[in-house]
Amino acid sequence: MNAATKNRDKQGRKGLLGRKVGMTQVFDANGAAVPVTVIEAGPCPVMMVRSPERDGYAAVQIGFLDKPRRLASKSVRGQVAKLDSRRAKRRAEGGVAVVAKADCEPKRFVHELRGLYEGAEVGQVLTVEVFEGVDFVDVTGTTKGRGTAGVMKRHGFKGQRASHGVKKVHRHQGGTSMNTSPARVFKGKRMAGRYGNERSTMRNVKLVRVDRENNLLVVRGAVPGPIGSYVTVMQTNKIRKVGGGAAPAGKKKAGGK
Repeated sequence: MNAATKNRDKQGRKGLLGRKVGMTQVFDANGAAVPVTVIEAGPCPVMMVRSPERDGYAAVQIGFLDKPRRLASKSVRGQVAKLDSRRAKRRAEGGVAVVAKADCEPKRFVHELRGLYEGAEVGQVLTVEVFEGVDFVDVTGTTKGRGTAGVMKRHGFKGQRASHGVKKVHRHQGGTSMNTSPARVFKGKRMAGRYGNERSTMRNVKLVRVDRENNLLVVRGAVPGPIGSYVTVMQTNKIRKVGGGAAPAGKKKAGGK
């Protein structure tokens, strides 16, 4: 079994789509203030179920937040509901099987969760209840775009000295290239440029609270993106190991007597 086949048949992780509401703080059992981020997650209808036999990979396509039909194109509306078009009639006359539709409103945020999901059906609605019993999650979003920034703000450079000989270049990066050989700048050199507006994932974030009535998830710490930005929340697959294993009996550390 090659790597592609192994990943194709991998079990999918629990996940939902949502948007960042903002940050606040809650108090734990010991009375300590815990900084948290509130995420509005779901409800997310299942819009499509991918299968290895038909699509070459396994996944479920889910959507979040209704989009007005006047803002949705006909092709987008046709993904969630059956439309009586000439193309659909020709396909029906040709014996082409009709793909199941979710029969819901078009969605603003659509994303696929890779992996096999047993029992997933088109039209099924996922809520925050899927995270019952989950302690840690991964939150993926798009960081705030800060435009073009210098090396001090973008990479944390300390800048040049404020002494004699350094004239009006205190926030510059200084030299960038090599000597006569190789006489070029290597790729990946940290320079000024666009800062932010990139996909970022916060791994192994503690799930503090699940509010089923208001479709809210409360996670510890900050998550990428501004208030109102879309995020993807999935059960983490990162296993944190605390401490190291004990040394086998009979073996001594280097330098031991």
